[in-house]
Amino acid sequence: MASNITKKTSREDWHPADIKAALDKAGWTLRSLAKHHGLAAATTLSHTFLRSYPLNERRIADAIGVAPQEIWPSRYNEDGTKKLRGLRALRLKSTQYRCQRNGNELMAA
Repeated sequence: MASNITKKTSREDWHPADIKAALDKAGWTLRSLAKHHGLAAATTLSHTFLRSYPLNERRIADAIGVAPQEIWPSRYNEDGTKKLRGLRALRLKSTQYRCQRNGNELMAA
């Protein structure tokens, strides 16, 4: 008996093959898109599948005709702003934790 498990698509990033297929439907390849933007190689754009590169995310999303938040929702907050990553994210979490522990409110800089 096969079980019908529905995939939660609203907050999952698109699979790289789905992104490439959407580019193909829009008349683009990674190579042609890279050339259009003056990039030396398509690998510059393909690295966006693995890591967050906001400029390349925008280039790919514009070519497909959707917002980057739709393709990579894990990289964006609910309001559409970019999630912090790396040391900035760690420092912010540390500051928030210390403020909560001390009973202070986090002030916007």
